[in-house]
Amino acid sequence: PWPPAPTAASLGRGTWTFLHTLAAYYPERPTPAEQTRMRSFLGTFAEVYPCGSCAAHMQAAIQPPAAADADAADTVGPPATESRAALSHWMCQLHNEVNVRLEKPVFDCTRVLQRWR
Repeated sequence: PWPPAPTAASLGRGTWTFLHTLAAYYPERPTPAEQTRMRSFLGTFAEVYPCGSCAAHMQAAIQPPAAADADAADTVGPPATESRAALSHWMCQLHNEVNVRLEKPVFDCTRVLQRWR
């Protein structure tokens, strides 16, 4: 017998672990090519994520502010790929946006690298 399919919650926990760890080990001074690859990866990730509503929320959240809905306070903007610290902080803001929407506690983003590295 197969194990049960993951729930949105269990999928989310694993996903956030992966994404925060990815950001924590991103180069401190990435090359332009590394920055482009990370932006491309995160954009594609938001399109193919296997939870449809989660994917839609992420796609909306990472849009430039001008492209976002005027009423949307849940937009963090495009990935900040200029450094490890910037990407880690951006990822924390994205995660906190989700936590607020799901009525979960938010994380102190000043401590994100201590947590994931």
